[in-house]
Amino acid sequence: MKPTDTSNYQHFLKVVDCQHACPAHTPVPEYIRLIAEKRYTDAYMINWQSNVFPGILGRVCDRPCEPACRRGRVEEKPVAICRLKRVAADYKEDINRYIPTTPKQKNGKRIALIGAGPASLTVARDLLPHGYDVVLYERDDKAGGMMRSQIPAFRLPETVLDEELSYILNMGVEAHFGEEISSLKNLIDSNFDAIFIGTGAPQGRWLSIKGHDKNKGEIDTGINWLSSVTFDHTTSAPKRVVVLGGGNTAMDCCRTAKRLGAEEVTVLVRSSFEAMKASPWEKEDAQAEGIEIKPNYTPLEYVFEEDKFKGVLFERVESIYDATGNRTLKETGETLLVECDQVLVAVGQDTAFPWIERDIGLRFNKWGQPALNKATLQSTIENVFFGGDAAFGPENIISAVANGHQAAISMDLFCQNKNAETERPESGFNLISQKMGIHEWSFQSKISQDKRKNVPHIEWEQAIKELNTEVELGFDEKLALEEAHRCLNCDVHTVFTESTCIECSACEDVCPMDCINFVEVDEKQKTSTEQQIKSQLRVQEINPNQDLLVSDKLKTGHLMIKDEDVCLHCGLCAERCPTGAWDMKKLTLDNIGATIK
Repeated sequence: MKPTDTSNYQHFLKVVDCQHACPAHTPVPEYIRLIAEKRYTDAYMINWQSNVFPGILGRVCDRPCEPACRRGRVEEKPVAICRLKRVAADYKEDINRYIPTTPKQKNGKRIALIGAGPASLTVARDLLPHGYDVVLYERDDKAGGMMRSQIPAFRLPETVLDEELSYILNMGVEAHFGEEISSLKNLIDSNFDAIFIGTGAPQGRWLSIKGHDKNKGEIDTGINWLSSVTFDHTTSAPKRVVVLGGGNTAMDCCRTAKRLGAEEVTVLVRSSFEAMKASPWEKEDAQAEGIEIKPNYTPLEYVFEEDKFKGVLFERVESIYDATGNRTLKETGETLLVECDQVLVAVGQDTAFPWIERDIGLRFNKWGQPALNKATLQSTIENVFFGGDAAFGPENIISAVANGHQAAISMDLFCQNKNAETERPESGFNLISQKMGIHEWSFQSKISQDKRKNVPHIEWEQAIKELNTEVELGFDEKLALEEAHRCLNCDVHTVFTESTCIECSACEDVCPMDCINFVEVDEKQKTSTEQQIKSQLRVQEINPNQDLLVSDKLKTGHLMIKDEDVCLHCGLCAERCPTGAWDMKKLTLDNIGATIK
């Protein structure tokens, strides 16, 4: 087995599972430690550097960090990372003095942004401090994109949205709201040095089943309907509403319909309840509001009687999975007619570029998405870049933010006549010892045994009556501090130095997870197979998705191997080590997506 390469940040970042899982690589343990110290403004600004919208994402993020959280290996539930992000936003001071200023002396480069969603605004935030003139075009009257049009106010209050968008818009964006771009060719001819397209996936998918051609307004796509509610074109819902689909948009539709007066709201989805794409907490909240979710039903027909809409006919199906996990639906022949007054179709979204001419050199793939260099987000027209849902189809806000950072770096390099792929800056990293005394650390190394704290809600009876009242109340300070102390500080690494190790095995003895192992190498054969070495480890199962920390050969010829997957970063090995071969060092990164040098 080769010694672990610790000369770059990749090994250490991968061990910080939450940060690694976040598309924007938000330094999660760092801002949680700051919350635990009641340094809310500092925690907010660390978030703002990477994920740009802490108050928004602290409410509506898809939370890819939480399933990765190491706390979930100690007990059932991970740290409430997302809701702690909201704590930083709720308790921060005025941050306007910390927002970067736009230099008066510009660099002479003009950037066009199409769409005012999270990806475009991230590009603006990153490029403005470097002297770029940024011109934003948005067809709606306000910024936000899908964050405004598709996320209901009871999940994301308009005041929070407006506040965080204003931080960027006030940095010096030349914004043209209510102005829709109708020709990319004309824009290219308008003397912009680079163009970023972040128009999202604005086209809802219809279900072309029998009866669809008879629709006279009883059937709508979920995103169109949510947008019409946001902009006050729709102010009420009929008595009986059926929602088709099992994602978060479907959950937003059914909960919104309930608030607009619908008495019977039913969600029907082809998959099982467990396989629904909606986040578990969204399904839980919908059910708490009295909404019925019927899994394993596929729509067959929109039923009309004497040209009057009656409802939707479904067939019950069974999900059959093969050995590779692929699902097929088995018909049962059992049908169900669900009578209703309105159907909201929330089965997916697509990109739409009718305003992009097909004869200007910009290629599209078979799904109608732009052909892009994934490393640079550069299209086949060298000064045109894409990001967010417009680039890869519908994902989530944090992925759009990550794309914005990625595209900003590419556009900056392009405008400097550099290669956006081969000359991308590397992330600098450092490991800083956290030792303050013989047995003292600059972080709380004691592992809290507390269970995850539940986020308080308003009463469900009140929630379904008020469209714009936020359902989640967020953590108060007491709950926030208790939850913050559940973090295991995964970015404070146990770092090993071979030259000072005397192989006394004290660290091996004290480790509560048995993850430190000194193993023999067969000197007769000069080498031992990886399987022979792994068989000596005390950990029962090795996670193939997480690396081992493997030392170079020690003085006896043995290897020190630490299983990074189960290490709790408790620091006991470093406290016990008599020679300081083990130390607790905090990982710091720069230029991880957002910073342009």
